[in-house]
Amino acid sequence: MPQIFKIGSFLVYFWSNETEPLEPVHVHVSEAVPSENATKIWITRSGKCLLSHNNSKIPNRKLRDIMDIIEARHTVIEQKWYSYFKDIQYYC
Repeated sequence: MPQIFKIGSFLVYFWSNETEPLEPVHVHVSEAVPSENATKIWITRSGKCLLSHNNSKIPNRKLRDIMDIIEARHTVIEQKWYSYFKDIQYYC
């Protein structure tokens, strides 16, 4: 489970066993520890975030703040994704 960075008590990470074929670039967000019910956020080609689902039930205001930080750091996420998976595709 490659951790990308932390935002307060929230972890932003990839699962190391992403499905085959590899899904488009995305991150999972959960509080304190990785969780099967983590929130999933797609990263678009332009670096914007699209919420896939908020399974970890992060409050809306906090989720918007987290997504703003993810958008600001999308280049780091994309670099780490490519470095780990050796491929990168985008949801849109």
